[in-house]
Amino acid sequence: MNSKPPEPSTEAILEYFPGEYHVVRPGGFVTCAVTSKKVSLSALRYWSAELQEAYASSAIATQRYQDWKDDKVKTPGGAS
Repeated sequence: MNSKPPEPSTEAILEYFPGEYHVVRPGGFVTCAVTSKKVSLSALRYWSAELQEAYASSAIATQRYQDWKDDKVKTPGGAS
C-alpha cells in the first residue's frame, strides 16, 4: 500500500527532543507557540523540548525561554 505524502495545508504534530523531533502526525507545518505563524517543517529550526513548543525564529525562542525562566522563578516552588 502506498502512503501519500502529507498535505502541506495540514498541521503536523511533533514530539520535540534536544536536537531532533519525531513526527507524531504528518503534516506540512507547525504553528509557532508565540506568534501563531505557520512554520514549514523544512524551515523548522527552533523548538523547546522542555515546553514542547515550536518557534518561528531564534529571537522568539530566546525570548520565550527567558519569559518562561522568569515565570518559573516567580512561581512558588518553581512549578512549570
